[in-house]
Amino acid sequence: MKFQLLCLALLFIAVETNAAKQGKNATIPALIVFGDSIMDTGNNNRLPTLLKCNFPPYGKDFPGGLATGRFSDGRVPSDLIAEKLGIAKSLPAFMNPNLKPQDLLKGVTFASGGTGYDPLTAKIMSVISVWDQLTYFKQYISTIKQHFGEKKAQDILDHSFFVVCSSSNDLAHTFMAQSHKYDRTSYANFLADSAVKFVRELHKLGAKKIGVFSAVPVGCVPLQRTVFGGLFTRGCVKPLNNMAKQFNARLSPALESLDKELDGVILYIDVYDTLFDMIQHPAKYGCCGRGSLAISYMCNSLNPFTCSNSSAYIFWDSYHPTERAYQVMVDNLLDKYLSKIY
Repeated sequence: MKFQLLCLALLFIAVETNAAKQGKNATIPALIVFGDSIMDTGNNNRLPTLLKCNFPPYGKDFPGGLATGRFSDGRVPSDLIAEKLGIAKSLPAFMNPNLKPQDLLKGVTFASGGTGYDPLTAKIMSVISVWDQLTYFKQYISTIKQHFGEKKAQDILDHSFFVVCSSSNDLAHTFMAQSHKYDRTSYANFLADSAVKFVRELHKLGAKKIGVFSAVPVGCVPLQRTVFGGLFTRGCVKPLNNMAKQFNARLSPALESLDKELDGVILYIDVYDTLFDMIQHPAKYGCCGRGSLAISYMCNSLNPFTCSNSSAYIFWDSYHPTERAYQVMVDNLLDKYLSKIY
């Protein structure tokens, strides 16, 4: 009898050890991304909007030197996170007309440059709101079920990493249009509450592992510094940064509470401090248009200030970092957070 109990105990330990090992080494089948230009890999190409970048010099450092619709000289965080997870070296845009069902299995990005949590932001810029991105996500899951079955769709929902990145356009642009309804603090709170609502809706659709990016120091991007930072000093715009900090201060504890309430993992990913430090302590920054006013159609192959070595800079255009800067952020941050989703 004792021998049988010992065997059962050893068997139980072996099973538990194997389960723990499998959990640690579990793979993430897909990366699903929602958000704005930081994560857009070409969705805006298909839209009737001025916010496009599918022309040179955008993409000059992308494989093949192709201007794919990414708001950078090369790859963007959607691509770099996918590579970090061992999924793929680049993540396709859901609106890409050349996508085949098989291409969907490793994930897509629904992100649209110029959008935000505030529906007015997308309306002003004629881009895809984050809420409409959820509608496209439903189509995505339906396509997976149709071509690969319910089991595969459930595997993607249960084990994929879902990333949400927005708020910059709301804070930098739409607030002025909404200032008759909100002051800076209440608008930042409205955006944070909207982000939490978005995560709830995404979770209802089946997502189990969700990471939400904080707001960035939007007052420190070259466009804001050039226009509002002083003619000679070009300092960071503190009121904008304070709004970003307020957004983060409200969002972080709300997501922590949501993580305890819902099954799965809900992560707050703090990118503010890392990017702020990079901006404040670079050897150089700014690239296309010398980091002043060039963006989208203003950043083009005729611009004489387009730099040849973009990897030496933090910013590619007046709003978006270079691939090199993105890579530094992804490397610094994701090791800290990815361990929580395995």
